Amino acid sequence: MTGSYSEYAAIFKALSDETRLHIFSMLSDKEICGCHILRKVEITQPTLSYHMKLLCDCGLVKGRKDGSWMRYTLNVDKVSQVQSFLEAIKEPYKHKSGC
Repeated sequence: MTGSYSEYAAIFKALSDETRLHIFSMLSDKEICGCHILRKVEITQPTLSYHMKLLCDCGLVKGRKDGSWMRYTLNVDKVSQVQSFLEAIKEPYKHKSGC
């Protein structure tokens, strides 16, 4: 397993909020400017900054400065790591029988 349980706990905590989950989903296919996220999710700029800080701090999202705005994209390596973690958790139970 790559990563620690505390690292995964931070990731799942970041995804446990409906707004952050919506933003995470929006980033699934492209880089998006913060201004577009603001309009789509209908939140204030300070609230967006808070949500993006949590998503970036846990490593799921990468941000880069573009003029006065930030542009965000998924960190596909981290997303793959989380997928592998979930696969590894379910693996031992595939062939288990009984109690």
